[in-house]
Amino acid sequence: MKPFSVVFLGTSPFAVPSLQALLDDPQFKIRSVWTQPDRPAGRKQVLTPPPVKTLAQMLKIPVSQPEDINAEFNFDLKPDFLVVVSYGQILSDKILNVPSIAPVNVHASLLPHWRGASPLQHAILAGDTETGVTVQKIVQELDAGPVLGQTKTMIEPRETTPSLHDRLAVMGATLLTETLKNPLHPVEQDAKNVTLCKKLKREDGDVDAANIDATEIDRKVRALTPWPGVRATVQGVSLKLLETSLEAKKGSIPLVCAGGTTLHLVSVQEAGGKPMSGDEWQRGRNEKSGR
Repeated sequence: MKPFSVVFLGTSPFAVPSLQALLDDPQFKIRSVWTQPDRPAGRKQVLTPPPVKTLAQMLKIPVSQPEDINAEFNFDLKPDFLVVVSYGQILSDKILNVPSIAPVNVHASLLPHWRGASPLQHAILAGDTETGVTVQKIVQELDAGPVLGQTKTMIEPRETTPSLHDRLAVMGATLLTETLKNPLHPVEQDAKNVTLCKKLKREDGDVDAANIDATEIDRKVRALTPWPGVRATVQGVSLKLLETSLEAKKGSIPLVCAGGTTLHLVSVQEAGGKPMSGDEWQRGRNEKSGR
């Protein structure tokens, strides 16, 4: 049987397992890879290639990096599937009509729950106990396409965005290849159960312990670390909260929050400083004040 031809659009680390799974499966043939341009990264703003580009170049697959894919796409490509995973640009109808079978997307939620740009973080922020990945047929309305396949996973009580990200990325890759190798059976989403999530901004990580209880702040730390990060004023100092707990842990210090609740600061960081335990930070504060 002739392998399915694929044009792959992806950028972030979440997309890498999906590209690798397609490359490893003899039933698929990658025609080309499209990803975002190299961007400055880190404190020194070093020009850095997207993770998808790094993998594609290592395997000698043609890579394109247009600023605007709708203006620069190669319409001579006639793949069976257009596969989009964490790419980062909205595609025109003209591009969506290119594949002979379907344009498909891997999304990190159980659609129609958490349509939008930050489903991993919002699942943790909301205290959801279950999430998963969806393979959907792409339509113009954001994440509103018919569901082609889904798989579920539990969200652990102390789950973080990085741990959930890595698990769902692998689950999504497996679901993608399994779905595309079989006849597609699109199922329309239930519009009555749609929930939306917005793109995260830096200010989403600003918290005021006097007005937010410990459970909510703890969820924010687990959901919004490493980006945008969570910042709170503690003893008059702006601190990034790197790790927190609802129970006292070795090296932690207590922070009284709204409703008389207590959050335990396990790891913190002052602006321009290094990460340290809450207890180390407190000792440093006491030394500075001569206590």
